[in-house]
Amino acid sequence: MILITGATGTVGRAATRLLLAQGEAVAAVTRDPARASVPKGAHVVAGDPAHPASLTDALSGVEAILLSPRAAGGGARELLARAAGRGVKRVVVLSATTVEHPAGEPRFAQEFAAAEAVVRASGLEWTVLRCADFAANSLAWAPQIRSAGIVRGAHGRAATSPIHERDIAAVAVRALVDSAHAGRSYLLTGPESLTQYDKVRLIGAAIGADVRFVELPPEQVRQGMLAAGLPEEVPDRLLGSLADYARRPGPTSQVVEQVLGRPALTFADWVDDNAGAFRG
Repeated sequence: MILITGATGTVGRAATRLLLAQGEAVAAVTRDPARASVPKGAHVVAGDPAHPASLTDALSGVEAILLSPRAAGGGARELLARAAGRGVKRVVVLSATTVEHPAGEPRFAQEFAAAEAVVRASGLEWTVLRCADFAANSLAWAPQIRSAGIVRGAHGRAATSPIHERDIAAVAVRALVDSAHAGRSYLLTGPESLTQYDKVRLIGAAIGADVRFVELPPEQVRQGMLAAGLPEEVPDRLLGSLADYARRPGPTSQVVEQVLGRPALTFADWVDDNAGAFRG
């Protein structure tokens, strides 16, 4: 049995789907089973990784855990201690490239670094996945593109190598089921560095529309996000990183190809998979 925290999230759902396709039993953790959308065939577990006692019983028979630090919060240390006590063998943690290649406000990278330290000290076999920005983050642009064919944002020349969630999930699955990946920290990115202008252009090409990126001052973008009801953490994370990536592109690695034995999926591949979200 593989236990997935953050099972309703972008990577957790993709990992669950891949594991089930391989014939693995999956326990998908969710705080609200009645409303959770998880792949058919997963065993839905009601619990909260931030409150590890709620998952104690679910850890019986589990071989490996996919840990989302943002789902577990400060409960990661206790959760892994309980897991070790129940005979769990491995943990794979989702982290960020900023631990290795700093960008944005240091406090956010420090949160991931702290989660990595907890995993390494857990006594379990561990694998760290330091992920570039998710291609799926571009879904935040969908309402603007559907309504006006324009994306308004800051730091249009910020360049990253966005990664398809299916590639993160595929590497995670390898590490969850194969101890050969224990003790490794993988830097996972997409295969090409793209500015925000590039990404918007590729979305437009996929949906057959003229889609443009219109640059706005960062503070205007911040105030717009706050006015939309987003917590301050969201623009803080986004704008700080984009400002740094406008000065120096984020990293690009070939680790996905090395681990999976096939080329990493491109941003254009991701757009093709999700083009319907951007069509009016």
